[in-house]
Amino acid sequence: MAVNYSAKEEADGHPSGGVGVPGGGAVGGGGGGGAVKTRKPDNTAFKQQRLPAWQPPILTAGTVLPAFFIIGLIFIPIGIGIFVTSNNIREYEIDYTGTEPSSPCNKCLNVSWDSTPPCTCTINFTLEHSFESNVFMYYGLSNFYQNHRRYVKSRDDSQLNGDNSSLLNPSKECEPYRTNEDKPIAPCGAIANSMFNDTLELYRIDNDTRTPITLIKKGIAWWTDKNVKFRNPTGDGNNLTALFQGTTKPVNWPKPVYMLDSEPDNNGFINEDFIVWMRTAALPTFRKLYRLIERKNNLQPTLQAGKYSLDIAYNYPVHSFDGRKRMILSTISWMGGKNPFLGIAYITVGSICFFLGVVLLIIHHKYGNRNTSADIPN
Repeated sequence: MAVNYSAKEEADGHPSGGVGVPGGGAVGGGGGGGAVKTRKPDNTAFKQQRLPAWQPPILTAGTVLPAFFIIGLIFIPIGIGIFVTSNNIREYEIDYTGTEPSSPCNKCLNVSWDSTPPCTCTINFTLEHSFESNVFMYYGLSNFYQNHRRYVKSRDDSQLNGDNSSLLNPSKECEPYRTNEDKPIAPCGAIANSMFNDTLELYRIDNDTRTPITLIKKGIAWWTDKNVKFRNPTGDGNNLTALFQGTTKPVNWPKPVYMLDSEPDNNGFINEDFIVWMRTAALPTFRKLYRLIERKNNLQPTLQAGKYSLDIAYNYPVHSFDGRKRMILSTISWMGGKNPFLGIAYITVGSICFFLGVVLLIIHHKYGNRNTSADIPN
């Protein structure tokens, strides 16, 4: 079917009527039609890509080379300072596991949790240098994985915070150290059950005379742990036996939690040795603070160079899992204990940056002025 357009319609570029299509209606018809749809984006800053943006500068030799040299010149002195500070910290370590036949503690190697009386041994040693400032005594364990998932979860924080209902009904996370002989365990869980319980005593030897060194057992735990996270059950604080009535001690403990210390403010769940142990370590080889040795006289060192002896009540078995036990004496500085890693890391990074700066400077000086034009000569 042919469609005829008038000359005027052809001149205007469109017919007055639309082309008929099946089903009625017309395409491109005039009159009565709606607004013409368009795909043009809205005139907004987002859709028209007019939002402000930051474009990083192009890296050139003038910006890269100074950055490498500045990093090197800053990091190397900082690393040297940290490394020297770490090396100035006095530290002395004694391994008293007893695996060597010549060790005085070899007789205690196969001790069990319930050995009665406890096995004792004495190790004599000599300090070549004096310890000037306050001295921190640590115990260290190796091959002991306190970061195991089930071990870390095996505790009841509500019970440790003094909640009376949790005291008699511990969390199921404590299994299999939740109850014993149908009585709830306080404190429950594998962490508390495996608490370190060796006793360490330090003596100075002068002319065959042993003088005990005063070891302070308070102030070794974090303040937040001592005053916020760990609390004894509510009630008569002077009668812990009554507060813990109806509970039983952990399986491996020789005595209940309310007999950890004779002083009321360091007994029960707020005993600082217990609190320190309950803060689990992230690595299988770790140390925990055991005692403090305070400096009494500014004119004399805390521990003078000379002969000492360490008396050990060997209660904690480690031979079954190939573990090791250590006693560490250490001073501290503004950066904490002895740890040369941070200083070495700073020196290494600074040296690499300085070396790369020199190499790039040589390359830039040798090849930077070459003509890189790709024009082909006629």
